[in-house]
Amino acid sequence: MSIPQAITGAPARSGEPRPDGPVAVPPADLRVVDPATDPAAAHRAAVRLIASGVAVLTLTVGGEMHGVTVSSLTAVSRDPLLVGICLNHRSAFLGLVKSRRLFAVSVLDATQADAARWFADPRRPRGRAQFDQIDWEGDRTSGAPLIGGAMAWMSCRLVTGVDAGDHELLLAEVLQGSAREGRPLLSFQGGLHRVLTTSPTPRGPAPAGRSAPPD
Repeated sequence: MSIPQAITGAPARSGEPRPDGPVAVPPADLRVVDPATDPAAAHRAAVRLIASGVAVLTLTVGGEMHGVTVSSLTAVSRDPLLVGICLNHRSAFLGLVKSRRLFAVSVLDATQADAARWFADPRRPRGRAQFDQIDWEGDRTSGAPLIGGAMAWMSCRLVTGVDAGDHELLLAEVLQGSAREGRPLLSFQGGLHRVLTTSPTPRGPAPAGRSAPPD
């Protein structure tokens, strides 16, 4: 299997939003499921409507680098600063992070759809080879690779894991972090999307005798 070219900024595959321009999900893409005829499918469809950011988790164990794509990263606490991540019990990365405990998070930019797919592809090489054509630099705190071009980077220490059905919820303390401006890559209904942003309409002075509406 060949490694994708320009993996930190290549366009999305056919049938998925291209990351080189803003996209919105058309109403026709939102499949309606009748809960009366298929309750379980309706429940799953509702959960799939939760949009989430996309990140790559990385760590280094015994000189070997490892990475995996997740769309379950969430902020949990400000004091202490904690994030939560869900990993499938079958994930090889889960065992590695529970053993190593130190890892890094790269929050992907909207142009990095191919990087997200790459670290989610079970056919990719294992160990350091999966980073051979990836733009990355080492994280001094965790020792893990940080993905170049990402919107944000975090060095994390695993605090605890909580069994959550077929996944495990990992709670990790953010030891160090940095960020830049950009638009995030989003996971929505099984696809990768770019945020569509609009500028607010400038508000002029209120007409005489009226007060401006509150923000």
